[in-house]
Amino acid sequence: MMYGWGPGWYGGFGGGWFMLLFWIVLISLIVWGAIALTRHGRYGHAHMHSGGCCSTDGNALDIARERYARGEISKEQFETLKKDLG
Repeated sequence: MMYGWGPGWYGGFGGGWFMLLFWIVLISLIVWGAIALTRHGRYGHAHMHSGGCCSTDGNALDIARERYARGEISKEQFETLKKDLG
């Protein structure tokens, strides 16, 4: 008897090395998924809470300036917002 060193279920694929690689990949995917869920939250995309739409401090004009600086709105849209907001 060869005690696991013979051609078993996964013996032809590298034996223990295949199982080690399998577990490394599986654990890496679980860690990556957990990080992706906590970083992206329920929005499904990179949603920054440091300013912009989720900011409760600051006024609407500051938010419009930040959006214009990030390129989310055009100059015309910014000028219209600035005129409307005072």
